[in-house]
Amino acid sequence: MVRRFEDILERVEEYNPGADLDLLRKAYIFSAREHRHQPRRSGEPYLVHPLEVAYLLADIHLDTSSIVAGLLHDVVEDTLTTIETVSDYFGEDVAHIVAGVTKISKLKFATARQAEAENLRKMILAMVDDIRVILVKLADRLHNMRTLEHLPPDKRQRIARETREIYAPIANRLGIGRFKSELDDLSFQYLEPEAHQELTRKLNSGRKVSSQFIQEIIDRHEHDIDLSQEHSSRVVDDQQKIKLARGTRRSVHRTGGGAIAAATCCQAKQCNSG
Repeated sequence: MVRRFEDILERVEEYNPGADLDLLRKAYIFSAREHRHQPRRSGEPYLVHPLEVAYLLADIHLDTSSIVAGLLHDVVEDTLTTIETVSDYFGEDVAHIVAGVTKISKLKFATARQAEAENLRKMILAMVDDIRVILVKLADRLHNMRTLEHLPPDKRQRIARETREIYAPIANRLGIGRFKSELDDLSFQYLEPEAHQELTRKLNSGRKVSSQFIQEIIDRHEHDIDLSQEHSSRVVDDQQKIKLARGTRRSVHRTGGGAIAAATCCQAKQCNSG
């Protein structure tokens, strides 16, 4: 479904009746004009992307400046628009967020592993003085992950790995459970396609998925990791199946080991809070 600007307005009005809708409309028109000659890799107009980002931000009830910044977050990086122009048209608050997102987008990450990934996460969090910058960037990354199939395989792998090791943990740290879960799931899909397809086949067939089955997937793809503790063989309900698999694989990638029972417990707590 292509997101409409009216969807954003309706969502904002639900939780913020006093929002400056005229400023949102102005940002929508400005973004449409600046991106008018840019297609996405999917062939869609580029405007689809800022609309989706803005809706994701409205869906977590952010303020008007953040949503305006979501509509404008790529205009400085991808068009001839300057940050001064953004400030003149939309105010310093919006310009500050857009400048911060642009700064993060220009960072180039090498393959990140464990301690190195943690340092990169700390660097991103330290380089911004407004948490809204991070939230806009997370929404940007989430929509890019949703459309990752349109990129070449090598870029898919790089972006998916960066998402799993940098951005999903940041979303977790900030308590944005809905972003974190989808970022993890999409990363899993591209980084471990065979395991993801096998798990999906199991779920689609209606067969019960136990932690033993999840262990079998991990053993085939993570045989360099020793999972030494006993694990529970209980069957999880349909809603938790994918989340359990995601949580288990995430725990393995980050800690290098641990029991499936512990990962299950941890993921259940995170699902309840997300």
